[in-house]
Amino acid sequence: MMKTKSCLILALTVSVLIATSLRLQAASLPPPLPRLGMNLNGPSDWNTELPFVDVSRLARQWISQKKGQSWGKGPALQLDALGYVTRLEPDCFAETLMCTVEGGHYPSGEYTLLYDGEGQFEFNNGTIVSRQPGRIVFKVDSSRGAFFLRLTQVNSANYPRNIRVLMPGFEKNYREQVFHPTFLERWKGIACFRFMDWQETNNSKQQKWADRPKLEEFTWTRAGVPVEVMVDLCNRQQADAWFCMPHLADDDYVREFARVVRARLHPKAKVYIELSNELWNGMFQQSRWAGEEGRKLGFAEKPWEAGWRFTAHRSVQIFKIWEEVFGGRDRLVRVLASQAANPYVSERIVEWQEAYKQADALAIAPYISCNVPKEGKNLDEARAAAWNVEQALDFMETNALPESIRWIQGNKKIADKYGLKLIAYEAGQHMVGVGGVENNNAITSLFHQANRHPRMGQIYEKYYSAWQKEGGDLLCYFSSVGGWSKWGSWGIMEYYDEDPAQSPKFMSTMRWAKSLGQPVNLP
Repeated sequence: MMKTKSCLILALTVSVLIATSLRLQAASLPPPLPRLGMNLNGPSDWNTELPFVDVSRLARQWISQKKGQSWGKGPALQLDALGYVTRLEPDCFAETLMCTVEGGHYPSGEYTLLYDGEGQFEFNNGTIVSRQPGRIVFKVDSSRGAFFLRLTQVNSANYPRNIRVLMPGFEKNYREQVFHPTFLERWKGIACFRFMDWQETNNSKQQKWADRPKLEEFTWTRAGVPVEVMVDLCNRQQADAWFCMPHLADDDYVREFARVVRARLHPKAKVYIELSNELWNGMFQQSRWAGEEGRKLGFAEKPWEAGWRFTAHRSVQIFKIWEEVFGGRDRLVRVLASQAANPYVSERIVEWQEAYKQADALAIAPYISCNVPKEGKNLDEARAAAWNVEQALDFMETNALPESIRWIQGNKKIADKYGLKLIAYEAGQHMVGVGGVENNNAITSLFHQANRHPRMGQIYEKYYSAWQKEGGDLLCYFSSVGGWSKWGSWGIMEYYDEDPAQSPKFMSTMRWAKSLGQPVNLP
């Protein structure tokens, strides 16, 4: 008996020593390397990234015009289910804008309009070179801004449809070369694409699977880019995919979406699944919806608290549907997203109904934040208006960056407590006027200068180093290529034809990705 007891004590002692040793080893190991992902700029006629060789994919929806009337005052257009005009009233025409890009930052040259059916087309800022049924070649001068495609006559029995407007040089291979080569080359080696904006996630109205954007639609600016195209991009780039399920989507929508992804996505890819976007953020319809739904279920009386809890509740339901379709969760990364500045909110979300047990990652957006209001405790319009560019960057480096690091640290503690990875659904600088200050042209100009300044790249280096040091995992930059305005300087570059080597934000970000072992395209 004594011998048995001694052996038991010895075995327990050895077990404790081994466990302690393993914990010490784990503590001494460096955290796993993070990875760089990218949020892609949303579909619109003013998109300056130009991801598709068929520019009609980003055309504005048809505008109804009537001769002698002011802009956009024509009668309601008769459209088919795919957005093509089936009939025009007398003295009326329909038109759309493409490539609403200033400064000549899209290709000049001969574009090709292809279409099925019968109708009469005209162009504004487009000179016709040749015309035959179903094919028109027209010359565009990009320095003159956008061009208009006008539909002036329609044969209602055989109306124009399957419209394609192809960039110079892509008529023969546009079916295979869906994406512009510059776009593919720029994002070579990116670990994951987050498709929040491509899916038109914010304030989405999609509920049923029939509501989804379809490949055959006239334009993808109505409801976003089709899932098949997003999957195609990930396959071509051998990247992971991050999808945001529309907040109103029913279970059948989620299931059918997951089936398309499972059938088409390359087998090495991980799939990040998130419910909508920023359900905590009251500026979006989905936030108010979550609060209302949470209150209906009796989760809380306060709408914001009910919304946090509903975020967890509905997210887990969505995760389970994806798990059923994929036959497990090995390829899935189930994302619970929260507010970076408030780890308290993060904990309330992940703990509700033990959602953390059905999730893999806590996601935040730890921006280097410089939001300038009219009046504020630490920063206001008067203070920012007195800055020069060096002073603005001083604030970013000595105030905003340390604040961002504190947000990362606070949320990492929550993630560790509940056994989750910490990932960034968005990241980067956040210099913008708010509450009316966006209309202060001097501050907007100052922030644009700061975003082009070499010091911004140096601040980014410290930012990425801190994310890595604190144990952050995937970081999805916000956003890819996009024009800057009073609403922010979100694009890592401004134009598709910009020299990346002249962008401190781009160069710093890609150098960091390269240091992580990603085969990115660094000039």
